[in-house]
Amino acid sequence: MGLGILEDHKLEHVPGTALVLEDERRRENEQAIARDANLKYDPTGKILLVPQPSDDPNDPLNWPLWKRDLIVWILSIASVIAATLSPLLAADTLSLTLEFGRTFTDMALLTGYHLLGVALAGFLMVPLARIWGKRHLYLIGTIIVIVSSAWGGASGTNYKSLLWARIFQGIGLAPFEALVNASVGDLYHVHQRGIRMAFSNLALFGGAFFTPVLVGQIANDMGWKWTFYFVAIFMSAMLPLVFFFIPETSFKRQQRFDIDTMGNLITTNTPRKGHSGDSDRVAVGDAEKTNGAGNSHNADLTEPTALPPKATFKQSLALFNGRKTEERYLRLLLRPFPLFFHPGILWACLIQGVLIGWTVMIGTVLAAVFYNYPLFFGELQTGYCYAGAFVGALLGFAISGLLADPSAKFLTRLNHGVYEPEFRMVLVIPQLILGCAGLYGFGLTATHLKKYGWFWPVFFFALEVMGMVLGATASALYIVDAHRDVAVEGFTCLLVFKNIFSFALTFKGYEWMITGGIKQIFIAIGSVQVAICLLTVPMYILGKKNRSFFHRHNVFFAVSDWVADRLTFW
Repeated sequence: MGLGILEDHKLEHVPGTALVLEDERRRENEQAIARDANLKYDPTGKILLVPQPSDDPNDPLNWPLWKRDLIVWILSIASVIAATLSPLLAADTLSLTLEFGRTFTDMALLTGYHLLGVALAGFLMVPLARIWGKRHLYLIGTIIVIVSSAWGGASGTNYKSLLWARIFQGIGLAPFEALVNASVGDLYHVHQRGIRMAFSNLALFGGAFFTPVLVGQIANDMGWKWTFYFVAIFMSAMLPLVFFFIPETSFKRQQRFDIDTMGNLITTNTPRKGHSGDSDRVAVGDAEKTNGAGNSHNADLTEPTALPPKATFKQSLALFNGRKTEERYLRLLLRPFPLFFHPGILWACLIQGVLIGWTVMIGTVLAAVFYNYPLFFGELQTGYCYAGAFVGALLGFAISGLLADPSAKFLTRLNHGVYEPEFRMVLVIPQLILGCAGLYGFGLTATHLKKYGWFWPVFFFALEVMGMVLGATASALYIVDAHRDVAVEGFTCLLVFKNIFSFALTFKGYEWMITGGIKQIFIAIGSVQVAICLLTVPMYILGKKNRSFFHRHNVFFAVSDWVADRLTFW
């Protein structure tokens, strides 16, 4: 049992488990054993590259690190702008109820239906990403955000027009919410993903909290319509960057290179003559069986055929560069549904999606709480209160960056160089402490504003957002590392779950606050969040057995594929 994780005895090599770092004790005893010349390591020579890059110059893992980082930066900036759409009306909710002559719930549903649009569009787009890649969807999303934002600003006081504009804004946001984390998985090795995943999650979930700060000021000085126009303007500026500098990140790599998936972990073997080094001789195990390479344990990861030429810059601008899978669209469309019953995916949905839902609920009721006695805050002051949540998002990103990769590497060393994806769950500990403290604290202080003022509710809101960013990072990293072969479907489940859950809360959040009281409601949801975080303990212990079982028994996709194969009427 490695660091509390139960070992599996059914598979020799469990998908997700990887020999990443040298075992110090083994290195001392076997310094004369040579390294397999066919396996690639990082420049230090101490960290095995997982997954292994192919020799194809068009493999994203072979691109220069600066190019991959530039792609993530551009996608993250575009994500920040797109993600501003979700809380775009948070600071203006009460003032818009007066301008439109609608109820508070009606105005909150402008956000709710927007989130529903994100969920449905993401569900439909992700199979397209699996078949044709992600580049065309990023471009389509950018264009839809531009058009729908201009439409929203021009809606005036027509509620139905604004509602449909908000739905289409959700459709434009969907590719960024659904695919950016998967692109990080495309571009980086396991030991490089932590800080980048934290950064992309900050862009998607944290950067949006600065939106109400700006929106409150813009709405106060220029009118709420200009908040929509500015999104259209800034996203228009991003369109050339997305077009020229975001090539296709999906790559149809041979299965034998994915040594973190499909049960083909490297194993120790005999040394090859003529090569010396200070680490173990390693070779691929089950990969050969999977790819029909024979029974020899000496796997060769060199390319057997002539390599294609490196794509030119002009070629990289094409919307499509070939199919990434031969699977049918309907099969891929239905596959996320059964994954909601997959323990690992369900855990990730709960860890990320529920706390995001509570965050949306706080944002929904914040204007109503501060608008009344004793603060009487308008949209400008309410917008400023989101500065605390933005600081919380930044701090959550900093903690994620400091803990994500270093903690995984530390636990890997303690585990004698064997990396387990469950090591990513360490981030749930600060999520439990900060996120749940934020929920309890917000409920207690927002109930007695005369005693605590505006500062303490804003402070605890910031703690809750810190926990949200940590949970989002932990769940995303776990899906990429533990279930990378179904990562896109897993992220679809995350997208659908968190947005539909948040949509439901926009229906009931304000009503719950009025009928149940702020203190009682937030104590209840804080307790629910504690219980969800504690689910990490059995998931950590049984995670490896779970990965092994569902690698051996593909019950989820078998069911959805059976249904898809019989839906031939269309």
